[in-house]
Amino acid sequence: MTTMTTPEDAAPKAAQGAFLSVRDLYVRFSTEDGIVKAVDGLSFDLQRGQTLGIVGESGSGKSVTNLAVLGLHNPATTEIAGEIVLDGQELTGASNRTLERLRGNRMAMIFQDSLTALSPYYTVGRQIAEPYVKHRGASKREGRERAIEMLEKVGIPQPRLRVDDYPHQFSGGMRQRAMIAMALVCNPDLLIADEPTTALDVTVQAQILDLLSDLQQEFGSAIILITHDLGVVSKVADDLLVMYAGRAVERGSTRQLLTEPQHPYTWGLLGSMPRLMSDVNEQLTPIPGAPPSLLAPPPGCAFHPRCGYTDLVGGGRCAVQRPDLPLGRGSACHLTDQQKRSVFIETIQPRLG
Repeated sequence: MTTMTTPEDAAPKAAQGAFLSVRDLYVRFSTEDGIVKAVDGLSFDLQRGQTLGIVGESGSGKSVTNLAVLGLHNPATTEIAGEIVLDGQELTGASNRTLERLRGNRMAMIFQDSLTALSPYYTVGRQIAEPYVKHRGASKREGRERAIEMLEKVGIPQPRLRVDDYPHQFSGGMRQRAMIAMALVCNPDLLIADEPTTALDVTVQAQILDLLSDLQQEFGSAIILITHDLGVVSKVADDLLVMYAGRAVERGSTRQLLTEPQHPYTWGLLGSMPRLMSDVNEQLTPIPGAPPSLLAPPPGCAFHPRCGYTDLVGGGRCAVQRPDLPLGRGSACHLTDQQKRSVFIETIQPRLG
């Protein structure tokens, strides 16, 4: 991957003991229209056996961040700066050979669309076995047996028969399970799940999330779960990171963000989420406006054009000064802690019920 330098101060060092540490990550794409600032100074940590949910609207930088972790961006059009440290090994600027040894072995990804991620030309079993044969030096017969074992683990009925089926012969939920089997076939230390329940009905969604949780307990993997749905991550994530316009705007434990959210964008995400016990005729409250273009993000707080609380800050500060996000629990917002509590208790909490 191509690296770049930035004028910002040096990023804080990766946290000691964290399995995955990302520090001051920048990802920028060269296009005919200009430079896309897809990720703009992102930092987070993930411990072994923990699940981090990364939440935000489409275009917020969630998937771009995790493709950078895996080293899957095109170096000809992508500039990357910052630190990505996996179990003490720096990945930013690592050689393709190094990244290929890690991908599928120590780190793996479940892609959003299983129908396009799986090749229609090869059987499901062959595609699951391929990384096991490549990284573990197993024979084709051993790879096939491992594929059958993994299909059984993820709940595919009659795995010894279905191992020779093609992706189009599987239902959407079964293809997603096969993708999980492929990602976990080498017992990776880091698993990235990119919208793993998209386009699945709610029953299958729950089954997939339960499966990820169960397999995490068995394999001890660290998981990054990418989604736009706070309802999905609330069931499985230990910590949440909320992204907007390429930056993190709030972070904390799942309980903290769901019960005491601090950022107006997080309030908007929660307000637009249907609730199980609410009136079926109750209207959801969408976030006004649209996410900004990352070719020319707005100055100051990127969310300020859509935020209804800039008047509380005053002086036009939100439009000119970008708020910082501290490591640990916190939000990148110019509202004082007292203002955040007051607005949430008086305005947002009653809406959430």
